[in-house]
Amino acid sequence: MAIPRKSTLRGRWKAATRKVREIVLVGRALAFTGHPVMAQIVPMRFCNLSCAYCNEYDKVSKPVPMDEMNRRIDHLGRLGTSIITISGGEPLTHPELDDVIRRIRRNGAMAGMITNGYLLNQERIERLNRAGLDHMQISIDNLNPDDVSMKSLKVLDKKLEMLAQFAEFHVNINSVVGGGIKNPNDALVIGKRALGLGFTSTIGIIHDGDGQLKPLKPDEARVYFEMRQMKKRNYTRFNQFQEAIAQGRPNDWRCRAGSRYLYICEDGLVHYCSQQRGFPGVPIAEYTTADVKREFLTAKSCSPNCTISCVHQISYIDHWRAPQTQTISPGGQGTAEPVLVNIQTGH
Repeated sequence: MAIPRKSTLRGRWKAATRKVREIVLVGRALAFTGHPVMAQIVPMRFCNLSCAYCNEYDKVSKPVPMDEMNRRIDHLGRLGTSIITISGGEPLTHPELDDVIRRIRRNGAMAGMITNGYLLNQERIERLNRAGLDHMQISIDNLNPDDVSMKSLKVLDKKLEMLAQFAEFHVNINSVVGGGIKNPNDALVIGKRALGLGFTSTIGIIHDGDGQLKPLKPDEARVYFEMRQMKKRNYTRFNQFQEAIAQGRPNDWRCRAGSRYLYICEDGLVHYCSQQRGFPGVPIAEYTTADVKREFLTAKSCSPNCTISCVHQISYIDHWRAPQTQTISPGGQGTAEPVLVNIQTGH
């Protein structure tokens, strides 16, 4: 195999400048609370796979037109968003994905992507390099495809080797336990393979349809905690959210969804997260700094049993400040009207 791209002078330079940009955005997030730190944006709900546990895709949606994607990304830029992560569906099915990435970078944000990796090849990786992608996450659920998930190491291993050789962006491989995954030990094999290729490795817990707690069985918990001891630790090691979830315990934390973390669906609406669609349900074009500040101080009743790790991680930046003075009760998937209560007055 040729020398991995990240080992070249160009690759090391890009990694170093990316790290500097990350340090700057963390410093800005610690200093100021009036802007989103991360937004996930969906340019494509269609997915080429049909994983049994997933409720975030369909088989009929068309890609969001590029003009509209530009408007949404530009507005996130005006809000001061630090990181914009492209999710789906499957982002690689969007015909103008490279332009989406370029637009994110033009707005001064870090550009990330969550993908199943099936459509990657050398030429596609090279295009992502040129577009300016900063981070990629691939979730791999098992060693061999089954009726729950086709995202298997057997299918994707050659793709991972290509990424190790050609990618100039950071790659994280996420494995999962719970939610019908048949063999939790697969996560250990996947994690070790990721580290061996020079990537980072994380493990997640599959949540229910509302993004809520699903405690692990003993064998799943054993694998989870063994994975947590592996090297190349990432940001999630700085808190205890996932450990409590693995043990079936709720968390006491200040969820900053709708403020520090935004989820923008294919219709251009802002939601707390992928599992609480409909709240607040405001078009991104109409979302203002006042909305960001309001949601910063709004506790979400679903938060104690939440397993949405990206929201945990971003909210953790502000865990030490600004007690939340009102609360809202989302209904999950937008099926019920929210109830907003002022904690200080009881009204």
